[in-house]
Amino acid sequence: MGVNESFVGRTFRLAEPFEVTVPALVAFSRAVGATDRVCFDRAAAQAAGYAGIVAAPTFACVIGQSVEALYIGCPEAGIDFSHVVHAEERIAQQRPIVAGDVISAALEVEKIQVRGPLTTVTTRADLTDAGGAPVAQVWSTLAVRGAQSEPAGGAR
Repeated sequence: MGVNESFVGRTFRLAEPFEVTVPALVAFSRAVGATDRVCFDRAAAQAAGYAGIVAAPTFACVIGQSVEALYIGCPEAGIDFSHVVHAEERIAQQRPIVAGDVISAALEVEKIQVRGPLTTVTTRADLTDAGGAPVAQVWSTLAVRGAQSEPAGGAR
């Protein structure tokens, strides 16, 4: 079985909202080499007008990948993670993510494209805050090596 093309248009949601914590933001900021004090120091963040420590912009990918894992882990999707290479990621932020945010995430499978022995899968995760306001979108393109796609409906 290869990547199941009938998943285009399907949506996956985190069962529980993602709670953004100070330790997670600080650890992520250190890992990506962030240097802005608002990513580490609450007083600096508040002085800059934020409610709490600010996430490095790419932190949205952490939440996006957590909902993307639901899709990849679905056996019917036909994705063997041992054959996956992360090809591209894009983020559009409506506002910074800050400590204390509670973020819901919904992922849509936007496109599956077969290119010989390589299948690319593009997803979009929509991140919203507790009030339902948009926070960010995260697009991810995965390259699944050695996979043949499964035609819509699963029949060959």
